[in-house]
Amino acid sequence: MASKTPVYAFLICVVQFLHLSAAQNVKGGYWFPDSGIAASDIDSTLFTHLFCAFSDLDNVTYQVTISSANAAQFSQFTNTVQSKNPSVKTLLSIGGGSSNDADFAKMASTSASRKSFIDSSLQLARSNNFHGLDLDYEYPLTANDMVNLGTLLDEWRAAADAEAQASGKPRILLTAAVSVGPTVDGLRYPTQSISRSLDWINVMAYDFYGPWTPSMTNAHAALYDPSGRVSGSSGIESWIQAGVSANKLVFGLPFYGRSWQLVNPDNHGLMAPANGPPEGSGEGARGYNQILEFIANNNAPTIYNSTIVADYCYSGTTWIGYDDKQSISTKVSYAKQKGLLGYFAWQVASDANWALSQQAKQAWEE
Repeated sequence: MASKTPVYAFLICVVQFLHLSAAQNVKGGYWFPDSGIAASDIDSTLFTHLFCAFSDLDNVTYQVTISSANAAQFSQFTNTVQSKNPSVKTLLSIGGGSSNDADFAKMASTSASRKSFIDSSLQLARSNNFHGLDLDYEYPLTANDMVNLGTLLDEWRAAADAEAQASGKPRILLTAAVSVGPTVDGLRYPTQSISRSLDWINVMAYDFYGPWTPSMTNAHAALYDPSGRVSGSSGIESWIQAGVSANKLVFGLPFYGRSWQLVNPDNHGLMAPANGPPEGSGEGARGYNQILEFIANNNAPTIYNSTIVADYCYSGTTWIGYDDKQSISTKVSYAKQKGLLGYFAWQVASDANWALSQQAKQAWEE
């Protein structure tokens, strides 16, 4: 038996290598049950990785759970999307923008609660046939939170490695959704732990502006900003300068726009005076498919700004900043040129007849 151990270990390494090498290009997209389309309607041939969102963190046990409302759909998600694309990988996303930051901070603060999170997440991924797990913790709020996050990631990776060796199965992929840059409100992400313990990070290169900046219109996801303010490219450069390799970075594409209400309908350019989002629009978010309907219904002019790589349209007092096909193509080409691992979209149901997804895939493969 002892003589077979090195061979067994070698085979495990080969399996792990093949599993991870298959992830060297990421064409990703997020989906959630209330997004407007069923998982069976996703054109999974356009993606290498699909993120199923969101599982929850129990604030008492600190275990990762799937709500009863989502249990059936999540358990079948992998089989469903692989029916059209057998090679697509699936990841279970944990948390999300509407989850409680304090719960994640408490979970990461002790070894016992971290273990509860880690063990339950790995078990949940296996039992529901996911290939990976995606931590969407928005956002650590203190320096201690960031330190604890680094500890969590390192322990998560060690546990995933051990689970794979014990089960003989490919290791569970571990990823995280992160801010556009390596600092949040002056706090630095644990970049060393990210580099050594995560397969990649999904850089949320969007929502730079919105209803929280109500006084003027702006492109919420510009690739460049000559004025030196936040942009997708400046965020990527900051991550690389912070020591995270380009091939650990996946660039975020918004399949939605942000809308404002113009003060003067005749002043409708970028950074035009505005009075917050249009009435009744919540935070002003509109899916790409909804934006195309708005343009068609209102014969709204559309403008592509090649300097910042962003689009906008307007009609009456409504102004919408978004990404059309040219912006998506240019961003994906940028990601490829910079040596990034790939791109992901939030979220696939907002696409219009898969136009943006097809454009992104084409740009990456050119």
